Amino acid sequence: MQQQRLPSLLDPPVAFAHRGARAHAPENTIEAFQLALRLGATGLESDVWITADGEAVLDHDGVVKRRGRRVPISSVGREALPEHVPTLAEMLTSCPGDFDLSLDVKDPDALPAVLDAVRRTRPDLETRLWLCHHDWRVVAGWRPSTTARLVDSTRLARVKEGPERRAASLAEAGIDCINMHHSDWNGGLVTLFHRFDRFTLGWDMQQDHVLHDAFRMGLDGVFSDHTDRMMEAYSAQIGTGP
Repeated sequence: MQQQRLPSLLDPPVAFAHRGARAHAPENTIEAFQLALRLGATGLESDVWITADGEAVLDHDGVVKRRGRRVPISSVGREALPEHVPTLAEMLTSCPGDFDLSLDVKDPDALPAVLDAVRRTRPDLETRLWLCHHDWRVVAGWRPSTTARLVDSTRLARVKEGPERRAASLAEAGIDCINMHHSDWNGGLVTLFHRFDRFTLGWDMQQDHVLHDAFRMGLDGVFSDHTDRMMEAYSAQIGTGP
């Protein structure tokens, strides 16, 4: 007998393709993002950086090779980047359709360029944009500038004040969501954050049993490299295809 799924705040939850369909195509490329949508992902995920000339671009590490050295993207103009690194605007233009977008804004200086790109190319997407950062106090400062969902990306071991106090702090600061590693989550913890009306996301969900457990415990979104596995678990647990 299948265990009953706990309710999520977001119904249905979002199935985010981590760096596009990373297990199936080169990560953070237009090809990977398009493939993820074809495989059924209801959300896309990437890391975003800003170039020396002010373009928001999608790359994991935020560094590129120049003359044999690794240099930060922030020191390089858009035209000098490798061809496979897309701008956020290019990705949004190349990936029409109905999906959520999670962006890890590792360099907070990229935020204005991110919002500008979304508002120019897909203004309808801003309310389905999830903006993540590892310091929730930095995230709190973004609240006046956007209607996007703001996300505290952390690990349970870093929540020194305890989950309940963190949930209350996020609610007070207008931060919509907490994102933690799959091993940090259980049904009780999901329920706790839901009591404060905070969304819950889980990352690094690669194995079938991890994905099934994530949807069963009521998480509002999951991140996986394996879009095919994720969507099989999604269909089995949510009871419908995307």
